[in-house]
Amino acid sequence: MISVDFIIRVIYAETDMMGRVYYGRYYEYFEAARSHLLREIGLPYSEIEKAGFYLPVIESHCEYKNPATFEDELTIRTMFKNMPRSTLRVEYEVLKDNTIVAIGHTVHTFVNHDGKAVRPPTTFRKALEDHWNEE
Repeated sequence: MISVDFIIRVIYAETDMMGRVYYGRYYEYFEAARSHLLREIGLPYSEIEKAGFYLPVIESHCEYKNPATFEDELTIRTMFKNMPRSTLRVEYEVLKDNTIVAIGHTVHTFVNHDGKAVRPPTTFRKALEDHWNEE
C-alpha cells in the first residue's frame, strides 16, 4: 500500500450558499492529492504523459460524511491499496482534524497516445514497488 497526505485550506470560492464546500470540489481535491502522490513517488503526471501514457478516469465515487467550510484545513489521504493491472484504483479520505469529511475513489485505465488501452508502464510499476508498504 502507498499512502500520502496532502493538505489544503478551503477558500471562500469553494463554498456554496450554505457555506459548505460545494460537492463537486471534492473531485478537484482528489485530483490535486493524486497528482501530489505521483510526485511524491517520483512520477509526476507530466512525465507520465511525456512517456506517451495517460490515466483517464473511468469511474468516480464520493460519499459526504461531514461538512467542510471556509478556512478549514483539510487533509486528503490518497492511497494505492492494490497494484495496478489494467486499471488503477485510487482511494481518498478527506479529514478535518480526525473527523472524516468525505471518502471516495477514482478508477483509472492506462492508455497510450492513440487512446488504446495498455498495461501500466514498467516505470510506473517500478515506482509503486519501490514505495510499497505492507500494512
